[in-house]
Amino acid sequence: MADPNFFILYVDSPIASAEFYSGVLGRPPVESAATFAMFALDSGVMLGLWSKHTVEPSAAAVGGGTEVAFSVENDAAVDALYKTWSTRGLTILQQPVNLDFGYTFVALDPDCHRLRVFAPSVAQ
Repeated sequence: MADPNFFILYVDSPIASAEFYSGVLGRPPVESAATFAMFALDSGVMLGLWSKHTVEPSAAAVGGGTEVAFSVENDAAVDALYKTWSTRGLTILQQPVNLDFGYTFVALDPDCHRLRVFAPSVAQ
């Protein structure tokens, strides 16, 4: 069976989004062009940023319908990323909060894709 290992977000400007994600991910894209950019993540997953103006077939979906989730080791790491991203000017949709699955916050990228950072709850 095929194992999903490549995710694509449709964005207004792949160049601007690549600059944004370079800062969030702490690495440059492995590919960058006017209509597409790609990041290789340590997990082996690839993140693509494709121009919503040139994707074929065209897509009606826009940001906000899904989340890119970043699992971190503990609550302190959630707070550290929250502080870093807030300082960088990311729009914060949800302040750090404890939910059923763990400690989390949600920010938005320039195309309103939701970026969730969370530290999973430790089973009792």
